[in-house]
Amino acid sequence: MTRLRVALIVGSTRTGRFGPTVADWFAGRLHRRDLDLDRIDLATADLPDQLTGHDDPAPAAVRALGARLTAADAFVVVTPEYNRSFPASVKNAIDWFDTEWAAKPVTIIGYGSDPEGGHAAAHLRQVFAELNAVPIRRTLTIPKAWQRFAADGTWPRRDPELEEDTNALVDQLLWWAIALRAARKATPFVP
Repeated sequence: MTRLRVALIVGSTRTGRFGPTVADWFAGRLHRRDLDLDRIDLATADLPDQLTGHDDPAPAAVRALGARLTAADAFVVVTPEYNRSFPASVKNAIDWFDTEWAAKPVTIIGYGSDPEGGHAAAHLRQVFAELNAVPIRRTLTIPKAWQRFAADGTWPRRDPELEEDTNALVDQLLWWAIALRAARKATPFVP
C-alpha cells in the first residue's frame, strides 16, 4: 500500500506572518509518521484573486495546485484567526477547487493572539463540509501563539497538553485518511 500523502496548507499570506512557524512545528510532528508531506504555502501559490467562469480554462497556478490537492489523502490547514474567522487567502484557495477536496479528511490548526483560533476552525469546518470533505472532530487551536516561545527561541515552549492534543489529532486524521482512501478506491465518490 502506498504511503499516505498529507497536504499541509499554510493559509496566511500577510507580511511578517506567523503561519510558517506553526506549520514548521506541525510538519515536525507529521514527519514522525510514515507518510508523505506536501507543504503548500498560499503566499507562493500565485492563485488569482478572481475566479474564472466554469467553462474557462483554469490558470496554470490553479492547475498545478489542483494536481497536488488531488494527490493528497488528507489536508491540514494552518490558519490565523482574523476578525473571528479565517483569511481571504484560505477562502480563495478553497473556492478554486471542488472535487479535489471531496471524500478526504481535513483538520484545522488555528492560531491567534488574543483569540484562540477556534472561530476560524469552526467556520472552515462548515465550508469544507459543503465541499464534501470530511472535517474531523479534532482541531487544534493555539491561543496567544506569539507568547509561546521557549527561552532558547524554539516554538512552542514545552506544553504536555498541546503535545497530547497534537498526537490525538494526527492519529484521528490518519485513521480517516486510511478509511476514506479505501472507500474511494472501492467506490468512487459521487458528489
